[in-house]
Amino acid sequence: MVTAGMYLWLVWVPHTEHGFVEGRKVEDNGDEITVLFADGSTAVISADDVQKMNPPKFEEVEDMADLSVLNEASVLHNLRDRFHSDLIYTYSGLFCVVVNPY
Repeated sequence: MVTAGMYLWLVWVPHTEHGFVEGRKVEDNGDEITVLFADGSTAVISADDVQKMNPPKFEEVEDMADLSVLNEASVLHNLRDRFHSDLIYTYSGLFCVVVNPY
């Protein structure tokens, strides 16, 4: 059951193969956070390595300056999602970011 504000627990975790993967924070012990991944596995990760995730309403946003959380993982996720939807032009304020599909 998805509840209002549940996205506050969603985080990006560094991954060697995929760059960042999404997870859900299930426990916070200050310096370390326990994260639950989509495959059901869990991991204890340094709080410094975990990045906040944007709410779903910011999926494929055209101007990344509109993101509520602007971090490396969120920018890469937005660019990747837009690229897979054939939306290769993305803005970051006044600057246009183009992911070349060729």
